[in-house]
Amino acid sequence: MIARSTVQRRHDFQRQLAEGRDLWLASASLAGDPYLVPLSFAWDGAGIVMATPASSPTGRNILENPKSRLAIGTTRDVNIVEGELDMWLAHVVPESVADAFTTKLTWDPRTERRVHLYVRVRPTCIQVWREADEIAGREVLRGGCWP
Repeated sequence: MIARSTVQRRHDFQRQLAEGRDLWLASASLAGDPYLVPLSFAWDGAGIVMATPASSPTGRNILENPKSRLAIGTTRDVNIVEGELDMWLAHVVPESVADAFTTKLTWDPRTERRVHLYVRVRPTCIQVWREADEIAGREVLRGGCWP
């Protein structure tokens, strides 16, 4: 397979945002205990939106330590995302954020008995690669800006 250009990788990542449904979210407690969980996601135009029970390990970790890393795709076509986090409990989430999530996933966490935390990651760094020949040049977004 021929290594993709940065432009092609960016295009492929944007397709993943539009068509993908699930990702892996890594978070850590203040003590540094790591936690990895699969979550569904939607793109709301500003970032990647997920929802998780606020009382879950992921919810607690993010509320205490708002740093995370996302992985979208497979190990042979991975997209690693780091960014700034926005967080809202379900009763105060902006309607546009919750609606983007609900429209894509046909599930509305605002209607659940357990209080959910909405998390939006606004990307500041995105790495995209398939194989070893794409390790070089894998950053398709740096400092929040596309090249």
